[in-house]
Amino acid sequence: MNTSMEEKILTGLFLCSDKTNETLAVIKPDWNDKCNLPLAEKLLIINSSLLISEIFPWKNELSKGIDHEKFCQSFFIQPDLFLRIRPGKEKIVIQKLKQVGIDFKMISETCLSLQNALKIDEVVELDKEVVIQDYNSQRTGEFIKSEILNLFPIAIGTEISVWDCCAGSGGKSIMIYDIDPKIELTVSDKRESIIINLKKRFEKAGVNNYKSFVTDLATSNFKPQTSNFELIIADVPCSGSGTWSRTPEQLYFFQERKIEEYSALQKRIVSNAIAQLQPGGSFVYITCSVFKKENEDVVAFIKENFHLKLKQMEVLKGYDKKADSMFVAEFKKPS
Repeated sequence: MNTSMEEKILTGLFLCSDKTNETLAVIKPDWNDKCNLPLAEKLLIINSSLLISEIFPWKNELSKGIDHEKFCQSFFIQPDLFLRIRPGKEKIVIQKLKQVGIDFKMISETCLSLQNALKIDEVVELDKEVVIQDYNSQRTGEFIKSEILNLFPIAIGTEISVWDCCAGSGGKSIMIYDIDPKIELTVSDKRESIIINLKKRFEKAGVNNYKSFVTDLATSNFKPQTSNFELIIADVPCSGSGTWSRTPEQLYFFQERKIEEYSALQKRIVSNAIAQLQPGGSFVYITCSVFKKENEDVVAFIKENFHLKLKQMEVLKGYDKKADSMFVAEFKKPS
């Protein structure tokens, strides 16, 4: 007998809930009392033939070090909302959250985790006081800061030239600015609409001293519109597979051939970007993917074709922290 849509919805609600639920209390009270049980025990209760390991079928494509089963389990857990507090705003942000009774966890002095469904923009000023930014996205700032210090080890505050070449909405650029407001920042992306939205966000964030241009780094006829850079950040377009616990429908719609397509796209982008790196400069490669072809394979491509020195690379695991998983690699160009 086919399972009804109502039964499927209730089953999903039960598997994804870690505490009692009003809907289940009325319709499935026997399930509701067991919401806090581990996922494996819940599957036994509903007599499911579902194996957790089957949730994410591309196990062989994963980057090294990712625990496949734990990653699969993360799709049943609602990720947290993470905030990055901007410099000098720590006291006022904490005060505002406490005044309205919002529960939060201090991950670090500048990183907070909260319940995802909160309308945080009604409490704090987005981009001015805080930036909505996943935990591991914030962690990439540690790698970027280390490269700034390596370029100028005496102190942050030197005017080094930084290019955020796939800037998107500008979250990484605002973070870079907060690390060192004196940087000579250049941002680019492939569509004018992206840059327009970024400029609006920058205005709100108080980021005024920067250059911007529109370019498609994936094209073979790319022509640089500015001088070389001492630090290039490439947070490249990717499958986004490290964020799929926020959009689990991707498990149904994603096609495996896309992994190779993204990998090829990323290699074209880094090829054009690295050509603009000054001797002695640093290159930081970032994805929010868990696929090896988008991560380690692109690192190998960079090493082989551009002879940059790989300083370190790391999978930033988020599946055990109610956060996104990301990948970051740091390179140095010989002087």
